[in-house]
Amino acid sequence: MTALIIDDEIQIRRLLRMALESKGYTVREADKGQLGLQEAVFHKPDVILLDLGLPDMDGVEVLKRLREWSGVPVLILSVRDQESVKLAAFDAGADDYVCKPFSTAELMARLSAIQRRHGGLDDAVLKAGPLVLDPVHHEAALHGQPLKLTPTEYALLAQLVRHAGKVVTLKQLLRAVWGPQAEEQSHYLRVYANHLRKKLEGSSLEIKNEPGIGYRLEEG
Repeated sequence: MTALIIDDEIQIRRLLRMALESKGYTVREADKGQLGLQEAVFHKPDVILLDLGLPDMDGVEVLKRLREWSGVPVLILSVRDQESVKLAAFDAGADDYVCKPFSTAELMARLSAIQRRHGGLDDAVLKAGPLVLDPVHHEAALHGQPLKLTPTEYALLAQLVRHAGKVVTLKQLLRAVWGPQAEEQSHYLRVYANHLRKKLEGSSLEIKNEPGIGYRLEEG
């Protein structure tokens, strides 16, 4: 397993390298966003640990560029703990978000969790009425036309399609899309469910909320 650290703080990179190598990872490093993207292209890491405060570009921009071609698991490391910043990172395709300073034990547990989630993805095409999702290429189509979704919207919709017609609990959705640390953040779901409702307008599909329980995708 290869891990890529994109962080401009040499002390953080040293700490992460020691923790990762102790778990058997091969570690590569980059202190700038552009260099990190080049490392990702040439070395195809199995996981990326990405800082948001990089000297040449914001980490969210690095993530957006990465998500144009790669689905590699990305764990954000940042001193920024504002909810709006976290939502922006998840929306751009982050798999998890850890605030600095952090415990290396917690970090490694989070890292293992996101890799398990990625390793357990089902590659079969998902269908619900006029909606088709391709998990391999992260593409969606509605009535045969491409449906533009952010990575987070895609992940949430895929969970609902997998269980179409059934209620998926708040905890299940939050854990699957944002990770176990987000199990109490139900407002994330309200925001993204509303985004998806707008994108499904005019189709026979409807996302229904069971207050306090979860969400269900139904075909009318």
